[in-house]
Amino acid sequence: MLPAITITTEEIFHQVQLSCQIPEIIEGIVTRKIIAATAESAGIRVEIEELQKAADQFRLMNKLENSEDTWAWLQQHSMSLDDFEEIVYTNLMASKVVQHLFADKVEPYFFEHQLDYAAAVIYEVVLDDQELAMELFYALDEGEISFYQIAHEYINDTELRRSGGYRGIVKRQEFKPEISAAVFAAEPPQLLKPIVSSKGVHLILVEEIVKSELDGKLRAQIMSDLFSGWLKGQIAGVEVVKQIE
Repeated sequence: MLPAITITTEEIFHQVQLSCQIPEIIEGIVTRKIIAATAESAGIRVEIEELQKAADQFRLMNKLENSEDTWAWLQQHSMSLDDFEEIVYTNLMASKVVQHLFADKVEPYFFEHQLDYAAAVIYEVVLDDQELAMELFYALDEGEISFYQIAHEYINDTELRRSGGYRGIVKRQEFKPEISAAVFAAEPPQLLKPIVSSKGVHLILVEEIVKSELDGKLRAQIMSDLFSGWLKGQIAGVEVVKQIE
């Protein structure tokens, strides 16, 4: 067994270099600086009550149920209480910046891109043979065979086979373009003619088209997407001067 091992700050940094993590770390630093500069420019402030609430939420998310758990977590990550407060402050400030920049842009963006957030409930079997797919399509159309039977015969994945090819609710963005166009033009329940993609020949039964609604979850997703796009543009326009010795 090895004796006690001493690890220096320089060695930790060197390991970060060897792990090829420098670009991600630099991006994180730049992101933090952009958020801080934006908050200062907009006059955004954090109140003590907000900070305490954010700290409680952070502990809850990380299952830090008491002070002992929190101290153990800090030691595990080689952080001080000041570091913990900085994490909470930075996360809260980022959230307030996102709200400041995009809260009033969510609804217009949603209505402009409403179709992008639609989804469909489908059953699907992917085949290798287009001729076979057409034969099965016509057999289904004539009622000579059920989709469940086809799924049991031609799907290898155990769970998908057991569910009869049921894919559940699939978001529009998750479909390949050629499949998305056909699925969202369907009038459910409708069996689509076989569609060829790079994965094979898709035999799809569209059970339902699920229209998008601007609920809290989607609102948060849109704001996150808008912020990510904005942040990429900000980072691209920043000249990063590295002072690494």
